[in-house]
Amino acid sequence: MMDIKQVRENPDRFKEASRLKNVPCDIDKLIEVDARRRAVQQELESLRTQSREGGQQLALCRNPKSEWYKRAVQNGKTPEEIKVEADRLQKELNDVKARSKPLEDEDRTVNEEFAAAMLTVPQPAGPDVPVGSDDTENVELRRVGEIRQFDFKPKDHVTLGQELDIIDIERGVRLAGSRNYVLKGDGALLHQAVLRLAQDMMVQRGFVPMTVPVLVREEVMTGTGYFPGGREQAYLCERDEKALVGTAEVPLTAYHAGEILDESRLPLKYCAQSTCFRREAGAAGKDTAGLYRIHLFDKVEQVIICRNDEELSIKLHAEILQNAEDVVAALELPYRVVNVCTGDLGQGQVQKFDIETWMPSRDSYGETHSASRFYEFQSRRLMLRYKDAQKKTRFCHTLNNTVVASPRILIPLLELHQNADGTINIPQALRPYMNNKERIEPRP
Repeated sequence: MMDIKQVRENPDRFKEASRLKNVPCDIDKLIEVDARRRAVQQELESLRTQSREGGQQLALCRNPKSEWYKRAVQNGKTPEEIKVEADRLQKELNDVKARSKPLEDEDRTVNEEFAAAMLTVPQPAGPDVPVGSDDTENVELRRVGEIRQFDFKPKDHVTLGQELDIIDIERGVRLAGSRNYVLKGDGALLHQAVLRLAQDMMVQRGFVPMTVPVLVREEVMTGTGYFPGGREQAYLCERDEKALVGTAEVPLTAYHAGEILDESRLPLKYCAQSTCFRREAGAAGKDTAGLYRIHLFDKVEQVIICRNDEELSIKLHAEILQNAEDVVAALELPYRVVNVCTGDLGQGQVQKFDIETWMPSRDSYGETHSASRFYEFQSRRLMLRYKDAQKKTRFCHTLNNTVVASPRILIPLLELHQNADGTINIPQALRPYMNNKERIEPRP
């Protein structure tokens, strides 16, 4: 959520953000609603002041023991005249009450309308974000690692998985419908090895490991920016007003929601492994084969909560991106980093860098990681704040990035480390997590 003061002061900036991000938002309507909201609040406050002061005066008029009553009698007023004054005050109070009731109803209505409109306001992209309409206009920053040139015809991960009996998509679909799968044997072990390696690397770098809920209240999804805009992508448990998360970013970022932290505790660095759920609404017919676009997966996520300092946020953004790059390098996979363009940014992201790993079966790089910074966007929704050195309460900044997500990462792992005989070499970094096995071979 953005600061309404910034929207009032520079509405054109947010209109442009809406246009560049392709995020529908009626800024003019928001400003109109905000003006009415403030007018109603001001009028209500005036009536409440009248009611409070009038009520106090009425109580004095009706209390012969009050100092006001005694002074009024001493000044020549009769009890009958004082009663007339009390009746007049009562009439005025009744009138104030009658005028307040419809205003209170309007105040509730206009505040609900204002809150809903504020949830649609996009965060303007940072100055280094390229302008573009979709992911085809993301800008490549660098490539790391050599793309393997095979001296035999390589197989895709689905074929490899079937022949090695480590991936079973057919039974996964039978169990749970399209975009589902089963990992078995060394496939399941490889999946767990990748996650454990990523988790260990993050702990070694000072991130606190967490185990967090993956079924959360809807306000947590709203607080982190996934609702209302991404509601169609979430699996909902309407009876309980909860939703399955698409990333551990949600509970990690919301962990301190509603709290005021001490600045000395910042930055907070958390990581969590969780199962993630995504409906992939609107993806019909897209990436239907294999493990690229699926309904559930496991991911190690990293989240940082820091001071309200843009320079610091940019520095930490580079840090979490490097963490993910180091994981991909440990897996011995070639990749590239792209600066995501405005049209491919989410509503709350100031800037996002994607890591795309080479996938032979796609003959291209495929997205495997996304590193984002949000400034105050999520913290304002979550009321996530801290006290600075001057004891001023400020909103935190938040950042997050995938450490690794599996089984998507298994696509390049299997395809790039395959041998001509159909076996798979296990990268050195993963072997300790797989009983020091060096390769995946067909089971006898």
